[in-house]
Amino acid sequence: MSLSTESSSSGSINKFFKNNADRLIKAYPSIQEINIPNKDFLYRQGDLGTYVFCIKGGIVKQSYLTVQGSEVTIALLKCGDVIGDLKADKQAREESAQALGNVSCYRMAYNDFKALLLHYPALAWQVLEKTYVRKQKIEHKLRIILTQPIEMRLAATLLELAKMFGVQCTHGYALEIHLTQQDVADLIGASRPVVSTVLNDFRSRGMLEYTRDQICVNDAALIDYCEAM
Repeated sequence: MSLSTESSSSGSINKFFKNNADRLIKAYPSIQEINIPNKDFLYRQGDLGTYVFCIKGGIVKQSYLTVQGSEVTIALLKCGDVIGDLKADKQAREESAQALGNVSCYRMAYNDFKALLLHYPALAWQVLEKTYVRKQKIEHKLRIILTQPIEMRLAATLLELAKMFGVQCTHGYALEIHLTQQDVADLIGASRPVVSTVLNDFRSRGMLEYTRDQICVNDAALIDYCEAM
């Protein structure tokens, strides 16, 4: 098989899979392009690891269910992110991965994924970079949760979401992702009633606008607020 590594070194991980999908599937038989409907799970906490997933389109929520039964949102992932069984020994998943909206992805067995990365070092480097960036974001989120008041945590999270999932609108950025107030509360480690109060306060100050289906973020106003805190 002859694939150009240019598509992995100069483009995204997702572009590499998209440009070479047919040949990759022939060379690595376990690779499949699958679709996951809204709210369905790629895998659940406690499942034995079997597959690696490369997100092609849509948003995937990683979350952890505590012993007390409350859910903690770890991360929101998008196109090009790689998740799943990245270790040879199959262990129970420590988190769940759920589709927010319809999600498409490439699914493959661990052995095929490992062989693919060994054959294409440029792709392996991109996966490493993406994994490191995600690790940094999780650590940053943890620091904010442990050290900042809820208002600051919410403002910082809304700015991050605007950067990741926003499209420009009259307010600043409209989030191309449907999040309930409970979802937002899970992201910052707070209760839904408290988040609802802070969101209403932010809206009264002109820092955001929201309806039942969408949040619009005034990024300039939120940045000013964070700098003044």
